[in-house]
Amino acid sequence: MPTPAPAAPSRRVALFVTCLVDLVRPAVGFAAVKLLEDAGCTVEVPPLQVCCGQPAYNTGDRATTRAIARQVIDAFEGYDAVVAPSGSCGGMLSHHYPTLFDDDPALKARAENLASRSHELISFLVDILGVDKVAARFDGTVTYHDSCSGLRELGVKQQPRRLLASIPGLELREMKTPEVCCGFGGTFCVKYPEISNAMVGEKSADIAATGAGTLLAGDLGCLMNMAGKLQREGQGIRVRHVAEVLAGMADRPAIGEPDTGAR
Repeated sequence: MPTPAPAAPSRRVALFVTCLVDLVRPAVGFAAVKLLEDAGCTVEVPPLQVCCGQPAYNTGDRATTRAIARQVIDAFEGYDAVVAPSGSCGGMLSHHYPTLFDDDPALKARAENLASRSHELISFLVDILGVDKVAARFDGTVTYHDSCSGLRELGVKQQPRRLLASIPGLELREMKTPEVCCGFGGTFCVKYPEISNAMVGEKSADIAATGAGTLLAGDLGCLMNMAGKLQREGQGIRVRHVAEVLAGMADRPAIGEPDTGAR
């Protein structure tokens, strides 16, 4: 009998949970862990992780951002990869952290090291681990919103669609403008609420026009923004993080729906 090929070594992966997942939608974190473990990773959740600092960064508070970034760099040292179920947080770690420490070569080197190991969840599964299908089923129609940071900073576009195409029972119906911003933009929606509301109104109309029963995306902030608008309009469209569907965990209430704890 031929000798079986040795198993590939397990990657030691740290999950960057993100603030919104931790406080609003922990199910996304559990889905991320399942997807990573199914792909052969050893997953850890560093207990001392904090916010990535994006809100402070977006408002121009570089001192606070630097202080937060130092904590994050410490918490995620030594892992093979750092994975976030969020393009915006992933982009903060991989694109913006190194620019914070131009006056400190030692910290800049550590920030660059972290940046080189940081990935958005779905991109990591497809582009780094080579995952091309998932063991899930979803009976229904979905549409997918391309969140700005994941798309424009990290190139996340075809990866989620490739995995969604592997799910029996799922039909993807594309929006006319899936790449157009939903109007959330982190602190943008707080600074410019009228503009933000107009933008999400256009997005909700595009979503509804697909006839899909479920909206998916990879950033919880965008999902919460769109879910709120769809609910206020009475659209009846359910909203989920793409990781929940890919992990086969779409039996829980959708974003914005009451969770009674019943299963």
